[in-house]
Amino acid sequence: MKHITCYLDFISPYAWLAFEELPQALMGLSYSVTYKPLLFAALLKHHGQLGPAEIPAKRDWTYRQVQWLAHSKGRTLDMPAAHPFNPLGLLRLAIATDPNGQPNRYVCETVFRHVWVGGQDAADPTRLAALTRQLAPGRDPGDESVKVQLRSHAEEAIARGVFGVPAFEVDGKVFWGLDGIPMLRAYLQGDAWFDGPCWDAAASLPVGTSRQ
Repeated sequence: MKHITCYLDFISPYAWLAFEELPQALMGLSYSVTYKPLLFAALLKHHGQLGPAEIPAKRDWTYRQVQWLAHSKGRTLDMPAAHPFNPLGLLRLAIATDPNGQPNRYVCETVFRHVWVGGQDAADPTRLAALTRQLAPGRDPGDESVKVQLRSHAEEAIARGVFGVPAFEVDGKVFWGLDGIPMLRAYLQGDAWFDGPCWDAAASLPVGTSRQ
């Protein structure tokens, strides 16, 4: 049985769609999943990137596309009252529900739905307090141990080559994004393509030019 580590941030609509898609997309396969929430902004900072919502035209397209994807798949995705928002409260809450900082699927789904169902303010303190009561974490989300685990998830992800969310790591291979799930399924099924040269060769392709 293969083990998948799923890196996610509740701020990402693609992470929500991929989270919903995963069980059906991998139906019939033998696998287990560990969910590791992290701060997407930490990945962006490390790699020197702007987030999709920090580029006005890309922001508009992203919001259109994710709503279309949800529509086409028969999923629910309601844009929150404001986006982007500060996800730290939600991330720390999810981390605090598990001693190892690895929330189960129920916790992740509950937090995702808090953000992406109903169109409310995802960072509203009153709603966050209610969500905290519902999930009843074993630790205070503000505890230093929770903050350390959240940072460690980002550091681990960066060390494994993760640059965005959602990302799925298995056997040292990283599959990025909602549209990476079919590729993930093929790998889990033992597709012979992954035994060929293409995966490793991609990293050795020479750079022809770069922006100064």
